[in-house]
Amino acid sequence: MKSPEDMLGAVTRSMKERTGKSLEEWVAVVQASGIDPLDQKSVRNWLRSEHGVKQNSQWAIADATARAAGWEAPTVAEYIDQQYSGPKAGLRPIFDKIAGAVLGLGDDVSMEGRGGYTPFVRKRQFAAVAAPSRSHVDLGLRYVAPPQSSRLVPAKAPGQSTHKVRLTGAEEVDDEVLSLLAAAYDQNG
Repeated sequence: MKSPEDMLGAVTRSMKERTGKSLEEWVAVVQASGIDPLDQKSVRNWLRSEHGVKQNSQWAIADATARAAGWEAPTVAEYIDQQYSGPKAGLRPIFDKIAGAVLGLGDDVSMEGRGGYTPFVRKRQFAAVAAPSRSHVDLGLRYVAPPQSSRLVPAKAPGQSTHKVRLTGAEEVDDEVLSLLAAAYDQNG
């Protein structure tokens, strides 16, 4: 499986062929536009609306422009700290219990950082955790064949989930949830 860095590298290498400009040329175009280079969403929207740049290229250009302006991507730990700060700080024990269980499923599991959720990946993403409100955490699970559980509901988020479980306390990460996690792990190996 390719890492996010590998995928970004592939997009960067083929940028000129796909868009007519190299990554460095796009960075210069964005810098000359007057758009705040640290507002990556605005940069992506502008690239799409003004230049018809496709999504993967938008992300690569916005990332390179922000880095040229001095931005550094947060670490996985920093992403998680941001997600569980302020009014959502009380949800951190739920995340920590899930993360410990998921990472204990095998040496082939990695945890990645994202702004709005935390994905867990084996050969592909099989679990994701998000705190969509201050009252609960959603544990997203990706299944080929979902197990029977009244706690599972169909979902399209967080991440690449097909189902999710809503959790309001760490004690709800029980044997049934651990079994659901193990099934997602097994089906995505």
